[in-house]
Amino acid sequence: MRIVVTGGAGFIGSHLCDVLVGQGHEVTAVDNFLTGNPVNIAHLRGNPNFRLIEHDIVQPLSAEAEASMGKVDAIFHLASPASPADFSRIPLDIAIINSQGTHNVLEWARKHDAKYLITSTSEAYGDPLVHPQSEEYWGNVNSTGPRACYDEGKRFSEAITSVYVREHRLYGRIVRIFNTYGPLMNQYDG
Repeated sequence: MRIVVTGGAGFIGSHLCDVLVGQGHEVTAVDNFLTGNPVNIAHLRGNPNFRLIEHDIVQPLSAEAEASMGKVDAIFHLASPASPADFSRIPLDIAIINSQGTHNVLEWARKHDAKYLITSTSEAYGDPLVHPQSEEYWGNVNSTGPRACYDEGKRFSEAITSVYVREHRLYGRIVRIFNTYGPLMNQYDG
C-alpha cells in the first residue's frame, strides 16, 4: 500500500513509519519539524520504500508534491504538537494545525478515496468528571483555558473528521491516545 503519515518525524509517527516500512509499504512522511525530529527518521532515509516531504499541513500540498506521491491508499494523520510545554509556547500553531491542517489532510484523503485515521487524545475529555471515560462521555472541557488550543483543537479535528465520514462517505477512524511515552520522545515534553 501507499501510505502517508503526517507528523512522520514525531514521537509516535516515526515509530509508525518504521512499522509500515518494515511491513513493505511505500511510506511518505509529511512533517514540517515544528516539533518532529529529523533524527527520528534518519535511519529510513535511503530506503526505497520511504520518502519525506517537508511540509506544513496548514498549507495545501503543492500539485508537484501531490503528483509525486501518486495514488494514496491510506493516511495516518498524526501531525499535532502534543506537549503541554507547547500549549503556551505555540498555541496558535496548535489550534490551526488541528483545524485547517486537519481539513487539508481530509481533503487529500477524499481526493484519493484513501482510508483515513486521525490520532486524537484523552484531552478531548478535558478534566473528566467520570473515570474511566466511556465513548459516550462528552467530557468537561474549558474552551478558553490555556490548554484549549490542544483540547478544543482535537475536539474540532474529531468533529470535522466525523462530518467527512458522514457527508463524503470517507472511510475514517478516530483513535484517542492516552498518556503515551517511550523511546524517541522529546525529553522536555512535560
